[in-house]
Formats: sequence, C-alpha cells, structure tokens
Amino acid sequence: MSNVKSWIRTLVELLEVFFNSSQQSKRGRTWHQHVVPYEEGWAVRREGNQRITSKHRKQSKAISKAKSLAKKYKADVIIHRESGGIRDRISYDD
Repeated sequence: MSNVKSWIRTLVELLEVFFNSSQQSKRGRTWHQHVVPYEEGWAVRREGNQRITSKHRKQSKAISKAKSLAKKYKADVIIHRESGGIRDRISYDD
C-alpha cells in the first residue's frame, strides 16, 4: 500500500511539473513581427521563428503585412535596416 501511495505521489508531482512548464512556455512566446532584409527584398518574421512568414520586394509592403499581424495579435512591429540594425518599433498592445 505504501508503494502505491509513493508511486501516485510521484506521478502527481510529475504532472504538476509538466503542466507548470507548458503554461510558462505559452507566456514566453510573443507575436512580435520583425521586418528584415531577405535575399533581394524584405521579409516578415515572427519573433523567435527561423522561418519567414512572408517575403516582399518592397520594405513598405512588408511593413504593411507586419502591421496587420501585429494589430491582430496586439504585438509590436520591429523594422530593421538593410544592415540588420533596428530602425523603428511600433506597438499595438492596446
């Protein structure tokens, strides 16, 4: 009987750790959109992603796409220069 209680207690602790860590990872992820130089044009990339969301020939089109996504998710748009440095940041986190 003691072994069963010990096993159940261990299982409960593992489940608590699992659920607590999954909630923390959801909070750590943002929807901030970066407008970055990409090949011969510009791309929109969600913060933390390696893949791009969309690619554009003009920076203005990439900014428009990033703004629409940021408004939808109440996030920021971070606009980069061709050199990679940050040029501007627009916040939509009402």
